[in-house]
Amino acid sequence: MAENANDIRHVFDRRAVRRRRDRAAATFGAHDFLFREVADRLCERLEDVRRGFPAALDLGSHGGVLAATLAGRGGIETLVQADLSPAMAARAPGPLRLAADEEALPFADASFDLALSCLSLHWVNDLPGALAQLRRALKPDGLFLAAMLGAGTLDELRGAWIEAESAEEGGVSPRVSPFADLADAAALLQRAGFALPVADADTITVTWPDPFALMRELRGMGEANANEGRGRAPLRRGTLLAAARAYAERHADADGRIPATFRVLYLSGWAPASGQPKPLRPGSAQARLADALDAEERPAGDKARPK
Repeated sequence: MAENANDIRHVFDRRAVRRRRDRAAATFGAHDFLFREVADRLCERLEDVRRGFPAALDLGSHGGVLAATLAGRGGIETLVQADLSPAMAARAPGPLRLAADEEALPFADASFDLALSCLSLHWVNDLPGALAQLRRALKPDGLFLAAMLGAGTLDELRGAWIEAESAEEGGVSPRVSPFADLADAAALLQRAGFALPVADADTITVTWPDPFALMRELRGMGEANANEGRGRAPLRRGTLLAAARAYAERHADADGRIPATFRVLYLSGWAPASGQPKPLRPGSAQARLADALDAEERPAGDKARPK
């Protein structure tokens, strides 16, 4: 069940998120490398599922990056592409595209066999509510599969801003988004009512010539700062230069290039249906792990050793 609207913590300025995507839409193809990489990894996970999905939803379509990756892979007959940004939605290929808010989905219950989302849900304020809506939009035994940025993303940039603003401004403002960690994301899948929830993560590290190139790339992706509590005053040049200097001093390699970390969380779950496999109850296993490992079983906290 979605939280009461008055109880939702509004971390992100959703209108700013939409504006940033709108501005990025026209040139997004020059900056979409991270989205293409994650879309490919997401589709690899989908290929492990040996079944067709007649009706599928791509939520947060970003102009059709995921649709392009899905093309030719089979199993999907109809793909509906939705994005918070009207400009991004308009650039998606195919006739079934629309602007839609992840926090207020316009779809009827049991509309889709598959719901996908690639690098969009980390901008949602009411993530539990959005996941619950996605679960309801799925038909029984429908699959939800998503990738979102998680804790650890852009930690280098976050640290540089904190150091620079502390020195130049005497205080800090949120210039890099907060991100969910893996344990929280897994718990939210269960809370939303998904069966057989799974969450895992991997890390993508990209290097740029300098911190300014990274910041330009984030704007080109539509991923620039949209924190509700961000400072509205123009950024002082001295603070910007101090942040770039701190970033380079802490992280630059021998060639002067700076790394940026993107921690990607992958989430999957099924809409409940009769006949689905159920997790085993604790203690119901028919074989002992110690026997399989040919090791002596020991109390928790002790090391097992070979027999």
